[in-house]
Amino acid sequence: MSIPNTNDRSLRPPALKLFLNSGTLRDLPEDCPLAGLSVPQQYEAIRTAAFVGLQDGDKSACSQLGLERCGSGRINQPSELEALVESHLSEGLLATTLHVGWGNESDAEIDRLLSKIIETASAYRYPLYLETHRATITQDNWRTVQFTKRFPDIRFNGDFSHWYTGHEMVYGDWEEKLSFIQPVLERVRFLHGRIASPGSIQAPLTRYPEPDYVEHFRQLWRLCFEGFLKTAQPGDTLIFAPELLPPSIYYAQTYADAAGNMREHSDRWTDALALAKIAEEEFENARKNTA
Repeated sequence: MSIPNTNDRSLRPPALKLFLNSGTLRDLPEDCPLAGLSVPQQYEAIRTAAFVGLQDGDKSACSQLGLERCGSGRINQPSELEALVESHLSEGLLATTLHVGWGNESDAEIDRLLSKIIETASAYRYPLYLETHRATITQDNWRTVQFTKRFPDIRFNGDFSHWYTGHEMVYGDWEEKLSFIQPVLERVRFLHGRIASPGSIQAPLTRYPEPDYVEHFRQLWRLCFEGFLKTAQPGDTLIFAPELLPPSIYYAQTYADAAGNMREHSDRWTDALALAKIAEEEFENARKNTA
């Protein structure tokens, strides 16, 4: 049994596919170019910017504009998974990323969850990607690496902002830590585009030249792309979806302007475009490295 890659059923070489996580559009400040637009107008701008789909996007608007869709979900018990997959398949979604458990599960409980994910993905031939995220079974990178040994067929949605900040990965030997998590990196088949700093899970992309943490994420993503390309088959795609979330859930950083109004440090839409450009650059670097 194995978890399939996302595949467009073509004979084209393995490729990067740019999506936008719809959370990026949540609670946009009024000075954002997409603020105040209708959902179809926002989606038209997204399509014009070369994104081909949305994660958790509006079904009607995506259909109207020819945008693809993928989904997300949470399961805490193995019995919850099949209903989620059947629902997402009925909506025509390409793949689903999963928050699994709360992080306080025993190894035996984790093993039951992972067994069910692999079994269900294989039976339905539907991509299910376990997300690296706080407050889930993947919140700890040591434990996550251990269960790749027990379940080598598991595949991931890499959201490495959680580890980068939560584990303060720059505190110590960066290259040694990259080597340690390589079993996870080589199994990534979906990426949430977000760059963290050592002290903030969602850093604004406003400083140039690029700070060290941007280069670290370039390296992380490049290694993921290399892992994908080493085994990918014609038609396989890796989805990269910027996910830049609002201050209301404590992701985007804010400051008080001269009038005392709280403003976001960075325009999330502009940052999403920057993240997509970085991903495209690093995918090409990975292609050269694996040629």
